[in-house]
Amino acid sequence: MSRENDSLDPEHEEVAAAAATDSDDFLSLVPHYYRGEVAQATSAQDRLDRTTDWAITLIAALLSIVFSSEDIPAYLLLVGLLLLAMFLFFEVRRYRFYDVWRARVRLLQENVFANAFDPAGAEHPRWREEVGEDLRQPTFKVSFFEALSRRVRRVYALLFAVVGVAWVSKVTLFTPEAQWTEAAELPGIPGIAVAAGLAVFYAAVIAVAAWPARRRAKGEIHGVESGDWKDTDGGHED
Repeated sequence: MSRENDSLDPEHEEVAAAAATDSDDFLSLVPHYYRGEVAQATSAQDRLDRTTDWAITLIAALLSIVFSSEDIPAYLLLVGLLLLAMFLFFEVRRYRFYDVWRARVRLLQENVFANAFDPAGAEHPRWREEVGEDLRQPTFKVSFFEALSRRVRRVYALLFAVVGVAWVSKVTLFTPEAQWTEAAELPGIPGIAVAAGLAVFYAAVIAVAAWPARRRAKGEIHGVESGDWKDTDGGHED
């Protein structure tokens, strides 16, 4: 059979194109698309949360092992830092995929549903073209370094801090029979050098978390004082 016979009729090739100019057809199509995007975003967020849960579980197990006996060496906590960094890089990749779905959901919320409740005009005049283009050629919305900064600031900075405090406690308070430099040393590496390396590592973590570059990820929550329904003036009507 020839390719000419296999090709679709023009009207079939342009399926759903009529919905672009018919508001009723378009609005009947949007809820189905929106539910699909929400489902994708929810699934991606679930995978993201599972990575965080595994990282927290790992650190909890490692801390219980390291502090179960004075004979357990402190360098196991450094292994925990390496494993945390591995989980972080996994999570950055998953966060970038999650942000693809979240960005589309937020774009619909801002330009369709928000406008239905308050016809103040679309936030993005070309939002339909932007969504259509992204569906044809999906791209990440945030860079690797921005995703890294956000995950460090929101989750992993605290985990790294817990491991750091645990390491300091292990080489000082929990090894009273030895100098902290002896407890901190690795085979062939003096304790001072290990401590200096950790100081550089944590300085890098702080720098990544405080990265001041312009953010591209679409925000979801804005700073409004809790307890009031967008009531910034503090007034209430009975």
